[in-house]
Amino acid sequence: MSRTYLIEGMTCQHCAGSVTREVSAVEGVAVAEVDLAANTLTVEGTATDEAIAGAVAEAGYAVAGRR
Repeated sequence: MSRTYLIEGMTCQHCAGSVTREVSAVEGVAVAEVDLAANTLTVEGTATDEAIAGAVAEAGYAVAGRR
């Protein structure tokens, strides 16, 4: 299942890399891709929304909603 989240606070490639690393480490995430220009994170896999939001928070950012 693929889901896209709006992410607040990302401003550079380093930010995007931090989010990608944290979310990729979540159990059940098969693919995590950040689109910095759109401020989105697309995730494929079975991880819960809560687990993904927690990983985004660990990276220092916030999920602002889903698309």
